[in-house]
Formats: sequence, structure tokens, C-alpha cells
Amino acid sequence: MTANLPPLAPLVPDKAGLTSPRPSNLGLVMGGGGARAAYQVGVLRFMARRFPDLCVPYITGVSAGAINAALMASHHGTFIQAVDELNHLWGHLTIEDVFRVDTRTLVKNGFRWLRQLASGGIGTTDPVKSLVDTQPLRQYLSEVLHAVDGELTGISYNLEHGCLRAVALSTSSYSTGQSVTWVQGSEIKEWERPQRTARKTTLGVEHVMASAALPLFFPAIQIGEEWYGDGGVRLTAPLSPALHLGARRILAISTRYERPDRSTVPTDVHGYPPPAQVVGALTNAIFLDLLDHDAVRLERLNRLLEFVPREEREGLAPVRLLTLRPSRDLGRLAGEYEAKLPKAFRFLTRGLGTKQTRSPDFLSLILFQPDYLRALMDIGEEDAENRGPEIEDFLGAEASAPHSQAGI
Repeated sequence: MTANLPPLAPLVPDKAGLTSPRPSNLGLVMGGGGARAAYQVGVLRFMARRFPDLCVPYITGVSAGAINAALMASHHGTFIQAVDELNHLWGHLTIEDVFRVDTRTLVKNGFRWLRQLASGGIGTTDPVKSLVDTQPLRQYLSEVLHAVDGELTGISYNLEHGCLRAVALSTSSYSTGQSVTWVQGSEIKEWERPQRTARKTTLGVEHVMASAALPLFFPAIQIGEEWYGDGGVRLTAPLSPALHLGARRILAISTRYERPDRSTVPTDVHGYPPPAQVVGALTNAIFLDLLDHDAVRLERLNRLLEFVPREEREGLAPVRLLTLRPSRDLGRLAGEYEAKLPKAFRFLTRGLGTKQTRSPDFLSLILFQPDYLRALMDIGEEDAENRGPEIEDFLGAEASAPHSQAGI
């Protein structure tokens, strides 16, 4: 999806004959979707092949997209080297790297939940925090993000020596109910909007863990005195962080499949919907749909600005937007790989009804199966290839007017 704006400057050939974009105001926005975030890596693989030295000064991520954003922002190498490492991360990720799935741990957690429910919370000194233990993910991220005492030191390095200007990871505060975006960058001001705020900080593994903490399923993360969970829960304007940072052109990678007319597609479930179907609909509404709504608002504002004289725009300026999304239903695809889950975990997911629906969207969020993840990356790369000319035109464009944060 692109705004109806006049064409911008063309690509400039470099010494090797390739085209080198000049993205002085380019922002990369990566949404949530749990395991579906592997799709974003496929899109980035195409971009890295076409633009190996691409400079992305503004990077934002939410939920599982925060993992991708953190690695891209903290990697010391070129764009293609960062994407190669991201590709290695997702290509070798297993469900055991994300949370504990051994029978003993799952049964123990299940009994603790039942005991807490049956007791009405009376006498509970150690309440259950989540359905699964994500300590493996913390250890894995600390390693692949090369954290030093939890800090993503590569971000500071790139802010000083690279093209990076700012990075933002969004979380949801369970203590205040606000959407909190953690920002690290140069010459960045904090901002306040209804139910969402920005805080400058030095980003670390805990911020990534908090942004990706699926409610109830993953434990909340304590940062300072407050507890935080998945950033998609309260982030009503997913494009806003990139705009506040200074992006004038935004490439957003969504993991939401846009279904065709429902009259031509068979229903996902017959009879009463199982819990997996209900939870899938809820997670789509919370984590995936808002990016589309925000994109529509931005497109409308761009069109309205065309009819307003520049001197009367009160600091507002058009923002060029390109949204990329899957061409296939990633939830339905997840059903094809469900049988390879660890037995104990598969038993639990089937108890929620994942086999009673054609499109187990909830399962696609937690299906960290290597073959499923690789399939998502391949689909992402193929989709980007199919939109190659559009992406190349977008990345090769040079924005003109200065950006203002007014009204964002």
C-alpha cells in the first residue's frame, strides 16, 4: 500500500553497477505475530540481496518484531550481514529455544494453575505467572544479540559509528495500562499521547523480552518498578513511533494475511468455535489488525494534505508508506506443521481445539518449528520478489520536505 504522492528521486548507480538508495529518512516498522515474525526475515532477505548496503536510520519493532528490530539495530555489520544473522537466528530456532516444553514442566505448571484457581488465590505465596517458562528465550536472545550484562551494546555503537539514528521497542504496561515505547537514539524527544508514551533508555534484552511477552502465555517482565507485556496489546498507532523518531518514508512489514471475500472462502470451523479459534480471533484483533487501521489513517491524512496549502498545514507533511504482507494464510499453513510439535505440548494445543479449525491462528503464534519458520521466510522472500519493482522504487526514493512530529 503506498500513498498517492508524486514520484521521488530515482536510484543512483554505484561503482559496482548496483543501485544504492539514499534513505536519509527511511523507517522500518516490524509488527508482531509471534512465530510469524519469521515472515519478516524473508522480506528482508530480498531487500538485502537487492540493497546489500542499505542504510535504515529508524527501526521500530513490537512483539516478536522487536526481536528482529533489536538485531538489525545492534548488528555491527552491513545490512546484508545483519539480515544473514537474522536468517540464521530464525532458521535454527526451535521451540525449546523459546520455552520449556518437557512434560514435567508443562504438567507442573498445569497443576499450579489448577491449584491457584481452586483455592481462589488464598494462601498463594508464589502465584503462577504464565503458562510456559521463557527462560530459554532470554538466554538465547542474550547470546544472539551479543548482550553485555543485558545491554544491547551494539545499538550504542551503531548510533555513534553507523547510519542508525534511533530505535524503538514498544511494550504494554500492566501497571498503568499504557503503551510504553522505549527509545534509544540521538536528538530524540519523548512524547505523550492518550494512553501511549515514550521513554528514553538504553535498550537491553529485558525490553525485547517484554515486548514479545504474549499475555498469560509468556510471563510479564519487570522493568524498573513496573511490569510489562506484549507491546501489541495497547499500541493503537503502530506507525507512530517511526514518525516520532523522524521517518518520512516507512516500510512496514505486517504478518497479517488479508483474506479475500468471505463468500468465496470456506469457513475455518464448523459448529461451535473451539477456544483456539476464539483466541486466534482475539490475537489477530489485538496484535495484527491495528497496523492496517493505522495505515488507512495515514493514507487519508496524506490525501487531505494534498488539498491544504503548505503554509496552512501546521507542520504536517505527507509520509510515504509501503506495507508488505503475506500472500498466504499463515494460520492455515501452521496446521500443516502441527503434528511435529513435542508430544506434551501438542496434547495441550489440541485440547484447545487446534485440530477443529482450518486456520489455527493462535497456533501460528507459538509454532516455533524450524520447518514452519523456514517456510515463512521463503514465503516472505517470494512475496517481496513479486513486489520487487515497487520495493526498489520505494527504497530508491529521496524524500524532500522536512519532517514534523505535529499531530502524530
